[in-house]
Amino acid sequence: MKRACVVVSAAVAFALPAIASEKEAPVTVPIPRLSMDIAMKMAKAGIDTCRKQGLNVAVTAVDRGGHPQVVLRDTLGMDLTLAISKQKAYTAMSFNSATSALEGRFPGAYSVPKIDGLIIAAGGLPITGGGSIIGGIGVSGAPSGVQDEKCAQAGIDAVKFELETF
Repeated sequence: MKRACVVVSAAVAFALPAIASEKEAPVTVPIPRLSMDIAMKMAKAGIDTCRKQGLNVAVTAVDRGGHPQVVLRDTLGMDLTLAISKQKAYTAMSFNSATSALEGRFPGAYSVPKIDGLIIAAGGLPITGGGSIIGGIGVSGAPSGVQDEKCAQAGIDAVKFELETF
């Protein structure tokens, strides 16, 4: 009987800290979100940068959940650029990496890039602020992904101060 009491006491002693830590777990988790105003400023800066080079592109900024926050297509940008810019933004956000850095990373016929919604082509960049990833920006429509990525970087640069100080 004494041994049973010791075993029960030991089980309770080990279980109480676990129960206490479960009660301390938050019900919700605060996640920084990209505001529409900042996303719009980024997208417009990306469009403007490409326009200065005579390029008509589409720019998509997605939030941390991968949902489009702002989508802009220049007057003569092709319709196809809308889907591609979204995929570039989503891929950059998902991997927290420039999409150009992902090229050649996934060899094989059934690799990650075959998943719907992902595209491994230069022109997508993650958006980070306050030490967290808060979204992605993708540009499509320039003759090369290098030019797309420069326009995406111009978008991020346009709000660099806001991203660093939130």
